[in-house]
Amino acid sequence: MTTEHTPPPQAAPADALTGRPLDLTRPRRRLGDYLIDANLLTQEQLQDVLARQQKWHSRLGDVILASRLMSALQFYTELAHHYELNFVNLMEHHPDETLFEAQHIQDYLRHLVLPWRRQGDALVLAVADPDQDALDWVHDHYGDNVLFVGTGKFDIIWTLQEIGDEQLTDHALGALANLKPEQSARTVITKGQIVALCLMVLVIIIGMVIAPSKTLMILGILMSLIFLISFGLKFLLAWQGSRHRIDVKVTDEDVAALSDKELPIYTILVPMYKEPEVLPILVNALRNLDYPQSRLDIKLVLEADDTDTIDAAKQMGLESTFEIIRVPPSMPRTKPKACNYALQFARGELLTIYDAEDKPEPDQLKRVIAAFRKSPNNVACIQARLNYYNADENWLTRMFTLEYTLWFDFYLPALEHLRIPIPLGGTSNHFLIDVLREVQAWDPYNVTEDADLGVRLTQLDWRVGVVNSTTFEEANVSVTNWIRQRSRWLKGYMQTYLVHMRNPIKFYRMTGGPGFWGFQFFVGGTVLTPLLVPFTLIPYVVWLCTRTTMFDDLFPPFVMYTNLFTLLIGNGFFIYLTLLASFKRRYYRLAPYALTVPAYWLLQTIAAFKGLWQLISKPFYWEKTTHGISKQTEIEREAALDNQTPRTP
Repeated sequence: MTTEHTPPPQAAPADALTGRPLDLTRPRRRLGDYLIDANLLTQEQLQDVLARQQKWHSRLGDVILASRLMSALQFYTELAHHYELNFVNLMEHHPDETLFEAQHIQDYLRHLVLPWRRQGDALVLAVADPDQDALDWVHDHYGDNVLFVGTGKFDIIWTLQEIGDEQLTDHALGALANLKPEQSARTVITKGQIVALCLMVLVIIIGMVIAPSKTLMILGILMSLIFLISFGLKFLLAWQGSRHRIDVKVTDEDVAALSDKELPIYTILVPMYKEPEVLPILVNALRNLDYPQSRLDIKLVLEADDTDTIDAAKQMGLESTFEIIRVPPSMPRTKPKACNYALQFARGELLTIYDAEDKPEPDQLKRVIAAFRKSPNNVACIQARLNYYNADENWLTRMFTLEYTLWFDFYLPALEHLRIPIPLGGTSNHFLIDVLREVQAWDPYNVTEDADLGVRLTQLDWRVGVVNSTTFEEANVSVTNWIRQRSRWLKGYMQTYLVHMRNPIKFYRMTGGPGFWGFQFFVGGTVLTPLLVPFTLIPYVVWLCTRTTMFDDLFPPFVMYTNLFTLLIGNGFFIYLTLLASFKRRYYRLAPYALTVPAYWLLQTIAAFKGLWQLISKPFYWEKTTHGISKQTEIEREAALDNQTPRTP
């Protein structure tokens, strides 16, 4: 219904900061017509927005902002005037911090309202999006003696980050560590584990003093058993993975059957640090998602001192779908801490994480929703497949691609089928956000946070599914960069193993026999086998090159031949599996590179020792992987910049 237009208040400058009553029942002209009169929309643009609003089943303002038809400042200024409120820029006119109540941060965020100042005996609140729900909360909490000024959504968010940074940071760091300290890596190793380790070392030392040959023989046999059991588990996983699928098959018809009106708000976290050069790739990919833009809640999670990336994001003219979450400096500076911080601002029912250089397929979010609807109620996470857009760039990227193929096509299905705790990957995991909050999200002290989260979910009987959608990202092209990344992953596996083996009996009861032993040799074996490689490889290489007899007393023939057998059968097995992975995905061009697997796993040994050293010297240090160094990434960046469309004036 068209009603009489109420013009914006023409207050004198002295009155520009005064609060006013807010009456939502007063008849007003439609917002779209109001914006046309303000010369911010044309009639044609309004018709297009109304059509999208009907299709997306979203509020008009959300559609306007998602369509990049005007800046957020312009929109929220006019929205305030539409409700006869003065508009206040909170960046220039800061709230009275004594009015701030830290325990109500989530209420402020949910209603986009914030206590601003006192005006006489009345409390003035800044509100970005006046609606009845926000007004009811204000009156319930503050009573009726309240006035209002208008402000912008981003003003509320940024002000809360500034005023509430201590509380928000404390929650991001301490939610898991304080509520469930036994599941947090904040304590690197417990006293009981130190005692057990010292006793083990003491036994070895005593054995070497009393009976060195027998001690070395026993150690050699134990090493061989560890290798053989680890290889045997990988063989079992490959066999089971080839026979069982956990993929939730989502067809194009399933995606087409989803109505935009029924789609939930979807939160996307993009943690970044000093990566302005790859930002256009992700922004372009997210803009191309086949999902109502007004129902996306995208958080660019940036460190507050990363001014280069923050400035690059601001200069891109991002629509209001994108929000910059500035994480205050605190230790440890890790990706999970940043994600925990941003999670407090999340509005979605579902949540996923993308890395800065990721390119998810356009219909991935819809496929995930369809997959959840087809899955049992205890599925808490749907994993999209990962692949690389620069797989053929060099030897390292080819090996990386084959390794990930082996993981997604064989290991992951088998782990889920056998109910062995799954170490999730770090990107394109799609979570039910209520479950994520229930388990206290990520451990900020664990540098392989999703691996740890996957183990915790399995213990609580939550399951993981895989959807037939792919996220393409940049494979590591540099050996030094690869070692930095892999050493962090392996250090995180060490942290995860130590955390969940604090109470082995309890862990056994929660995961069962297959889960317990699978965890020992899949997670524990992943870090232990590369650390043991030098002790089996070096004596054999020295003997092979020199035919020396110096090892005869130290390593009896039985031990030498056992280690040699383990070495050969292990490498042969991984070559076979890698070949299998290349054939499964029809990567025939990559098949010859399977023969170089031993060299690839030698790099793993280097990374493992580096990770062990960092676990001892700086356990919470996040060794950053440098992105954007691939030649293909520059091509992707140029293509993304070419696809940028300017905001409609």
